[in-house]
This record gives sequence, C-alpha cells and structure tokens, in this order.
Amino acid sequence: MESVYIHVPFCANICSYCDFPKVLHIDTFVEDYLEALRREIENSYDGERIKTIYIGGGTPSCLNHRERLKLLRIIEIFNRTPDCEYTIECNPEDITEELLDDIVSGGVNRISMGIESFDEENNRLLKRHINYEDIEHKIEMIRRRGISNINLDLMYAIPGEKMPTLKKDLSKLLKLNPTHISTYSLILEEHTKLNNDGAKYISEDLDYKMYQTICERLKKAGFVHYEVSNFALPGYESLHNLNYWNNGEYYGFGMGASGYKDGFRYENTKNLHEYIALHFRASENLMTHKEQMDNEIMLGLRKIEGINVDTFYEKYGQNIQDVYPVKELIKSGELVYKNGYLAIPINKIYVMNAILVKLI
Repeated sequence: MESVYIHVPFCANICSYCDFPKVLHIDTFVEDYLEALRREIENSYDGERIKTIYIGGGTPSCLNHRERLKLLRIIEIFNRTPDCEYTIECNPEDITEELLDDIVSGGVNRISMGIESFDEENNRLLKRHINYEDIEHKIEMIRRRGISNINLDLMYAIPGEKMPTLKKDLSKLLKLNPTHISTYSLILEEHTKLNNDGAKYISEDLDYKMYQTICERLKKAGFVHYEVSNFALPGYESLHNLNYWNNGEYYGFGMGASGYKDGFRYENTKNLHEYIALHFRASENLMTHKEQMDNEIMLGLRKIEGINVDTFYEKYGQNIQDVYPVKELIKSGELVYKNGYLAIPINKIYVMNAILVKLI
C-alpha cells in the first residue's frame, strides 16, 4: 500500500462532459466535507509509508485559502516518503500566488491541469473558459515556485471537431513545455449535459486518425508513450497512475472515491449528505484470485511495455499462458512477447478492448 487518492468534489463551474462525483462549491458543505474526510482517513489509514498522493476532483483548486489549508493539514496525517510524488489537480483560472504558496508549503510537487482544448467552439461545447496567454502565465508562475513536473490534459474527438483543430491544440500544448500529457477521447457519459443535449460522436475513422496524430506528434516532440492515453518526457511518468496500472493497492478517500486494500475493492458513496453523515462505503467486494488476475491483465495491458510474465507468476503463482489464451493471440498478432513482457502491439493498442475480450 503506497498510494493515496483524495477526492474533492467541489467545482465553481460544472463542465458539460464531466460524470465524476461533483457539486457546486458551497462554503458550509466544504467545511463539513473536510471534517468527514479527516474522520475517514483517521479511521482507515494504517500508517504505511506513502509514495504517491493524488488530490483530484471535482476541482480541488476551487477551495479558498482557509479550506485549502485545512485540506493540506489533513493530508499531513500520512507518513510520506521523502520523495513522495504529490499531485493536485488545478483549474488554470484558480491558480494564484496565494494558492501556490499554500500547496508548495504543503509539499505538493506535481500539478495536473485540465486544458482539454484551446479552441473557442470546443470550449463553448465543453462549458470551459480557457485562455492560452493566461495558461502560459500560470505555468510560468508554477515553475518559479519550483514545481517543474506539470501534466496537461488534452481532450479530442469533441463533437464537430476536425483534424486542423486538434493539430492547433497539439502545437499550443507543446509550446507550454509540459513534462506529461494525458489525452482523452471524449465519451458522452450518461447524465452529462452534452449527452442530454443530444451531442453526437465524430466518426470512428476520424477518432482513430486523431489518436494516431497525437501519438506521432508527441513522439516526435520527445515524449514516451508509456500507457494507452499517457505520454511523458523520460523520467516524468506518473508514479501514482502506474500503481493503478500495475494493479497495486491504494487508498481512496472522499465522496465517490474508490480504493483497493487487503484484496478488497471498495467504492465510497456518491451522495454528499451521506458522506458528511460519515456513511462512507457504498460497496466493498473481496476479489477472488481469478478476479485479481483479470484486473492485472486489463490494467497491465494498458501499459505500452505490457505485463512482466515473471512478476505475474510471483504475484499469482500461475503462468500467464496457463490461464489465458496468450499463445493463440500471439499467433494472430494481437499480442507480442518480448524481453519477458507480454504486450499489445502499438499498432493495435487503439483496439485493445476487443483484444481484452478475447483474453478474458
């Protein structure tokens, strides 16, 4: 157990595509929520040395100074390693000198910013307010405070989007010199405004061409494509997310958070009032041996390097090819085996779900 995820569900503005547990920022709710969060952590945390902390949302950066300091003091409960990767998600509009003072003094050393797109029409659809010059200024502020590890999120395949728009977004994103880029093909989730408004997907062909363009452009810029949707300059891979993809256990605290501890996968309530009333868990399930192996496959094959077969045997006491039709899929070219790793070839990673269905 080396990782902690903390969910802050509050937002100043609700984006049209977001289906994460969230509510509008209301001061009285925030105070009660943070007190409940403190209680959950004190009740569940067993004192392990923590290597990665990730504060997500929602929009953690929408908390005011007093609320932010209270959150950071709560996180001091954790016994962190000296080199702990400590990430907070920030909306560019929220970044101020005061916010940076607070999080740097609290130990944050990595910032993840949801850019999504610089295009005016895309942002109108997404209900986002993005200004390139402002973001450029905010990133300069962040670097002056000594935080060099910066992730930027890029969304593509937005309804009505064309290839030239994506290419412009990529060029602007790279000019900002991030160390990490996460990319997301837009999914029209149930109960989101975009879905309710009847938005339509772009064609599958264009979606695939956009993905190829992203991979080629970022590789050319020196980024390592290390997971299906994630790219990093060498040495800047997300340690927190790698723990997920390695099927490692982790704490999840906060409304709607999920976690994996002692073989149990759990989900917290998505109801704010229930959470504040200290009714944290919505479900808790003990994974069978086979379910643990299935998760190892589904998560591990998201990594471009794939799954180390010796590590799989050490964890589960079984050869991977004895449990899954590996040889058949290697023969068909849907899997490759190289240097002790089983992986989906890069030219088929886009259709990995179809391959996983054949495996599991």
